[in-house]
This record gives sequence, structure tokens and C-alpha cells, in this order.
Amino acid sequence: MLIRFGYDITITCAQDTALICLLSLRPERQADLVRPEVMTFAPAVQTTVYADLFGNTCRRMIAPAGDFRMTADAIIADSGLHDRQDLAAAEVPIADLPDDTLIYLLGSRYCETDTLSQTAWDMFGTVAPGWNRVQAICDFVHGHIRFSYGDARVTRTAQDAFAERIGVCRDYAHLAIALCRCMNIPARYVNGYLGDIGVPVVDPMDFSAWIEVYLGGRWITFDPRNNRPRIGRTKVAHGRDAADVPLIHSFGPHLLKSFKVWCYDEANVPA
Repeated sequence: MLIRFGYDITITCAQDTALICLLSLRPERQADLVRPEVMTFAPAVQTTVYADLFGNTCRRMIAPAGDFRMTADAIIADSGLHDRQDLAAAEVPIADLPDDTLIYLLGSRYCETDTLSQTAWDMFGTVAPGWNRVQAICDFVHGHIRFSYGDARVTRTAQDAFAERIGVCRDYAHLAIALCRCMNIPARYVNGYLGDIGVPVVDPMDFSAWIEVYLGGRWITFDPRNNRPRIGRTKVAHGRDAADVPLIHSFGPHLLKSFKVWCYDEANVPA
């Protein structure tokens, strides 16, 4: 399957403003590109690229005062298969976890393991460990939070989402991550493209957030927001939570003037 994806984003800055953007695919997906992912800027600016502590591709630039437009459009080859499931995937004892997974056991900006620990053990302590326990956490989060774009809030944490029972995909992800970490299961936040492939179309398209959990010696995808295997996830970045992987980090105020994202099966080009 060939998936076309991209974005068209315009921001407005009152003055020249430094930006760091995490809008490029993860390096491990670059080899799957059929048409390269090329960013364009209007007005044109110079950019530099570096890899952050999580291996994400970050791009630095100075957005000039006024309207600043960023666009990209690319095509990637995908297996066309649903997310892999492995009901036999086991939890890895902490003593046997790889060093680089340990950071995903700790509390972070949006995932308060300290305040949710007892709740997690009360709810999931008797659930069979491994895949079943993680899926039970995702089932709970999926049913506990009501999705509402109108109630999105950038300051909402996992504890807030648990108490308020409302949010968007990042809130589902944060609560599931926090509960997994409370149960000593490494979990990390992922953002990327997830088109409506094989499911009813929902407009407008947006970037999506889901989670990866370390089970059976590898990172496995779970999605507490949709809570079903999906086709065509195209990963942009991962980190401890949303604070590590902002699409646009601006060192000064800016206004979002327009925002368009697309991700679809190239064989079914929208009219």
C-alpha cells in the first residue's frame, strides 16, 4: 500500500521567532519513502537538523515576523496490515529491562505516576500480567474518557484526564502511559499520521497520538483512543509524553492561522 501524507501549516509571529519543529518522519521509516518528504517554507528560511535524545528528527529555524507557512507532501510504502497483536507478549522484569527503557518507567510532565500509583494497582493489580494487563488499561481509558475537541487543553495531565473524564487523543495516551508505568511496564508517547484507512472517514484530519509499550522484549503499539488495530500508522516522533515531542516549539508567542493535515491510501485519492 502507498500512503500519501503531509501538512500545510501557517503561523503568525509578531516578531522574528526561533522554532524547533518535530514534523519529519522517524529515521527508521525514511527507507520506506517512495516520494521524499521535503519541507517548504514561505517565506524561505535557512534550517538545520539534529537528532534529540530520543532519536527524533528536529529542525531549527527562525520564523520571520508575519505569516510563516510550512508545508510537506510525501508518499510512503506501508504493509497495509493492521497493527500487530501478540497476546502472549510478557512483561519484562525490571532487572532485565534494557537501560534505555528505564526512563519510560518514570513520572514525567504529563504522566504523574506518584498520584496514580495506588489507583493503578487497585484496578489492575489482579489482572494477568503482560498483554492482557496493558489491554485492560487501554480498555479502561477508552471507556473512561469522552473524546471532545472542544474541551482540549494543553495543560491537562493524566491525573486531570482521570478526574475530568474528557479529552483528546493525547489525554488518552497520557493516562494509559501513566497507568502502565505505575504497573512497572515501560510506556512511551507517540505522535504521527493515522489516516482513516479501513474505518469510517472522520474530517478534518489531524496528527494523532498513541502509545508504545515494552513487552516481550520489543515495543508494541497500543491505541487507547481508538482501541482497535489500525492500518497505516506513520510515526513522526516518540518521547516520555507530549512535552518531549511538540510539533512546533516556539521561543516566543505565535498564532496558528491555518492547519491542514492529510494521510490516505494513494489508491483512493480524495475527490
